Amino acid sequence: EKLEQIIYNTQKVKNFAVIYLVDITEVPDFNKMYELYDPCTVMFFFRNKHIMIDLGTGNNNKINWTMEDKQEMIDIVETVYRGARKGRGLVVSPKDYSTKYRY
Repeated sequence: EKLEQIIYNTQKVKNFAVIYLVDITEVPDFNKMYELYDPCTVMFFFRNKHIMIDLGTGNNNKINWTMEDKQEMIDIVETVYRGARKGRGLVVSPKDYSTKYRY
């Protein structure tokens, strides 16, 4: 059921992104490099290059908290895509998450 929801929601960003689900126990090579230890982490890559995003949290490498609003996530994916296409390795999130969530 969760996988069906993920597939349904990927249709909303299919013009900007391809979403891959990766089991870090199956592919442990990047765990240390990207500090992958949270239950769920979202990272962005464009043409095999890691794209960082300034979310106001101090961690520009990934999103590792639950995002409740689907439209916020869609906006972030769109922003990363547009910035990456312009050659930026660091893009600024459309919203500051520094005080909204606890880490």
